Amino acid sequence: MRGYASALYSYPHIDEAFSPTGVLMLDLDSLTPEEYRARYVALQEAARARAAKPAAVPGIVPLAEVRKWETIPPGCYVALRLKRFDVLRIVNASGTPGAALFLWNADDVSERYNAGDTVKLQWTTNLTTGRVLFSDMGRVLFSITADSGAGHDSIIGPNTPAQAGTGRNGRDNLRLAAAKFGMTRRDVGPALSLFSRIVADDDGRLHYQGAPPAGALVELRAEQNLLVALSNTPHALSPVQVATGGIEIAIAHTPPAADDLCRHFTPEAERGFINTDESFAP
Repeated sequence: MRGYASALYSYPHIDEAFSPTGVLMLDLDSLTPEEYRARYVALQEAARARAAKPAAVPGIVPLAEVRKWETIPPGCYVALRLKRFDVLRIVNASGTPGAALFLWNADDVSERYNAGDTVKLQWTTNLTTGRVLFSDMGRVLFSITADSGAGHDSIIGPNTPAQAGTGRNGRDNLRLAAAKFGMTRRDVGPALSLFSRIVADDDGRLHYQGAPPAGALVELRAEQNLLVALSNTPHALSPVQVATGGIEIAIAHTPPAADDLCRHFTPEAERGFINTDESFAP
């Protein structure tokens, strides 16, 4: 089978074709090593240019559309069922140092959040407005429709029992949430740590940048029917390993507009949405 990927720019002497969905495709099998390298560099430069753009102004779920309000106390978790195009608004009202998030496709729980693909496919660890959370099957689970810019860590994951001591910890909380849906610890993979800004030094060591400001928020739109685990527990690198306040959530139903930012922010996301929408085609 020949390999294809969306063509982002033109190469001489390279065969091009259109996919059944009308997306311009590039025959990867015909590329020379030099052309592969040029393609990689071009993709990298385009991704860096997108990442340098300021995030969109945070949105607010309309109060009239909210069907659920809840506060997650320090150290606690929630297990949520979301329908396609539900929007989950998460507000860190107290500036507590992090929250752990994991999710599954509610219609097939073997498909779940993939932290590695989410970073790799979008060429960035800066997950903010316009970015998406990919599954391990190349489909989009959540779109980040609004973000106040507090930073979200896709590398390290939640804190552990050893770090939390006698307090609640993110790893166990996510496993307990999975159990609510009939799953086990084997069904929980590397999680996304919300409200946790991490930077790498010149030697590659990762450093926690401090607790987020009170009122930091993120809005996530479900692109599939989802099972969601959200734990109000600190980031693994936080010097404070006890949650210091509550996290507020609100859920509404808001389908995307035709010019939706997330659906067109990157070529990688566009392909992910093609894969996702095929699952819901009549």
